[in-house]
Amino acid sequence: MHAFNYHRPSNVNDAAAQAVKGESKVLAGGQSLVQAMKLRLASPSDLIDLGMIKDLAGIKADAKAVTIGAMTRHADVAGSAEVQKAIPALAALAGMIGDRQVRNMGTLGGSLANNDPAADYPAAVLGLNATVTTTKGTHAADKFFKGLYETALKPGEIITSVSFPVPKRAAYTKFKNQASRFAIVGVFVADTGAGVRVAVTGAAPCVLRLAEFEKALTAKFAPESVANLRVKPDGLNTDLHASAEYRAHLITVMAKRAVAAALK
Repeated sequence: MHAFNYHRPSNVNDAAAQAVKGESKVLAGGQSLVQAMKLRLASPSDLIDLGMIKDLAGIKADAKAVTIGAMTRHADVAGSAEVQKAIPALAALAGMIGDRQVRNMGTLGGSLANNDPAADYPAAVLGLNATVTTTKGTHAADKFFKGLYETALKPGEIITSVSFPVPKRAAYTKFKNQASRFAIVGVFVADTGAGVRVAVTGAAPCVLRLAEFEKALTAKFAPESVANLRVKPDGLNTDLHASAEYRAHLITVMAKRAVAAALK
């Protein structure tokens, strides 16, 4: 690990001001950044720790949406009675992330800013058409995720909260890596009442939506609506865990399971 300057601001404005200086990095839960620093894959000049900013954590829910602070831990989302009541699929997804240590240290904002191709939260944000609020404005879900570890965030822009619209019904299922618990393929299905959104993580360099699946499920929200749909492996990930062809097969399997779970 290279030497760096450590900052622990007490408010968002100070954090944002410090984040634009030098080769700064913002530290949320540290589950990805610290490991990258240890391996010298990341070498920030300054580390901006958001842990003391109380305004960045918390959960608020009403009949229309669940708003979660960027520094809210995965375990808090999974255990929240408000989230479990309003969007049980979101609480369930948070409970599937990593192991207990990861869930008690990792944060919503950190996960989204990092945008790991196998992370779970991006599927919920895209599947539920959430709005990401930052120190510089808001980002619609469809325009937030840009590519491999890439988002619409600008230098110094810090996620402050995410607002998830309450769907009519939703569910998330994933085929996980048994060691890391990252998604080899994860599918989030949400029936908004006005249409269906299907978001896939783990399969490609970045989370994506499946228009053909959405059209079929909007016409009839049932597992058999997607049972015969196939995803082309072109552009999907191939690694030591699964080939692109296998991931393409898993997308249909996980989508069917997600729809069945949403109907329970």
